[in-house]
Amino acid sequence: MALTFRAAEAADTPLTLQFIRELAEYEHLLDQVVASEELLRDQLFQKHRAEVLFALEDGEAVGFALFFHNFSTFLGRAGLYLEDLYVRPAHRGKGYGKAIFRQLAAIAVQRGCGRLEWWCLDWNAGSIGFYRSLGAQAMEDWTVYRLSGQALERLAEPEAPAAGTGVAPDTCPAAGGETQ
Repeated sequence: MALTFRAAEAADTPLTLQFIRELAEYEHLLDQVVASEELLRDQLFQKHRAEVLFALEDGEAVGFALFFHNFSTFLGRAGLYLEDLYVRPAHRGKGYGKAIFRQLAAIAVQRGCGRLEWWCLDWNAGSIGFYRSLGAQAMEDWTVYRLSGQALERLAEPEAPAAGTGVAPDTCPAAGGETQ
């Protein structure tokens, strides 16, 4: 059984969504999946916001990874952020997860990226052990924050000028007395 890789194409949108749903079910988060084929097609293949890599065993998709570039200001270069990695249960224990990571690491190195990073659910001890076996380190000093839904919408709303100044926050005088 030979494992190969290929990048997803627009025609793979249904398969991509199927993998996302399978992963969400495994993580007990299926109720949070609101992605649709239309949305994925737009975001992945028209706007190119992320990439999908399929792992194929004898031509059959048995795993996938969805990733995109982030940027490290400290390193001064891009990195790869792995949003999702999933291997179907019937194909686990064959080294495919490690093979997908190797492929992602090769992509990162080829593109001159400074790092490959991802999140892992705290309860997923099996994955945590696997990641450590690859040489990955948990970022224990960091906490993940997220704005979404109504909180994101509220923050995006323009603020009224500060009381008594007549100046909106995005036009406050800079250090030299000029407005930005």
